[in-house]
Amino acid sequence: MPSPLPPLYALRAFDVAARHGSFTRAAQALHLTPGAVSRHIRTLEENFQCQLFLRKGPAVELTDAGRALANQLRSGFATLESACEAFRSTRRLLRLKSPSSLTVNWLLQALRGFHADNATPDVQVSSVWMDVDRVDFRTEAFDCAILLGNGQFGANTHSLRLFDELLAPVCAPWLVEKARQDLATCELIHPSADRRDWRRWLQGSELEKTIDLSKGHLFDTLEQGNQAAIGGHGVSVGDVALSLNALEKGLLVRPFSRIVRTGDGYYLVSPGDSSKQQAITRLGEYLLAHTPDMVHLRAE
Repeated sequence: MPSPLPPLYALRAFDVAARHGSFTRAAQALHLTPGAVSRHIRTLEENFQCQLFLRKGPAVELTDAGRALANQLRSGFATLESACEAFRSTRRLLRLKSPSSLTVNWLLQALRGFHADNATPDVQVSSVWMDVDRVDFRTEAFDCAILLGNGQFGANTHSLRLFDELLAPVCAPWLVEKARQDLATCELIHPSADRRDWRRWLQGSELEKTIDLSKGHLFDTLEQGNQAAIGGHGVSVGDVALSLNALEKGLLVRPFSRIVRTGDGYYLVSPGDSSKQQAITRLGEYLLAHTPDMVHLRAE
């Protein structure tokens, strides 16, 4: 069984005294009296049963044993300080999982303002294109996540609704008239393999029975679908909030005025027992105040 460690405060006093070569300067650095530093050194000498310093009046000099211990402690305290700093950095860091299209089209710009106004926490984004509606905080190294869904993300989670999912078709400007005249003759672009966005937008409309959803190009993300639409490869459909930049620049146009509210939304989700809840709440309040501007959009 390992021998009990000597007191950490005594080891620290020895380390500082060894580096300064003086009990007086060590006392100043540690905000102690020289007598207290001397007593800590004696505690170590009794513990190790050897002399660590040669005392020559006010001057002190390391013995061979003291020099060997000082070298070991210097490395040990450096490791300890590094571990503490790494832990502090982790405490200041919020690891955020976010869908890739949302990250590129809104979140990064919003976080620029958040970081300008808040020294901490530092938000580290991990952009994902799969599992945009789920997170497992037990196995995934995230403190919080922005997820698309109905607000039900499992037991012991806290969620804040940021904004709604609003769907509308988009296409290149020169395809607008063709899409309006006969959407069935246009190449469809599906931003997800399950084709659910087109299905949701068409549901209940007069176009529902005229469109063959089995046809068209399949992509993994809204951003990929939008890029294909900008290139004139067909008519895509997706979240208007995440297409605002391309719409405002005229790269994309909405051929139909109909906007469908799916009932889902984007939520900031975190573990219910998170030790970083205060920082997550501050982030959520900021994001909620800087959501995409959709006041002028009327959705069904």
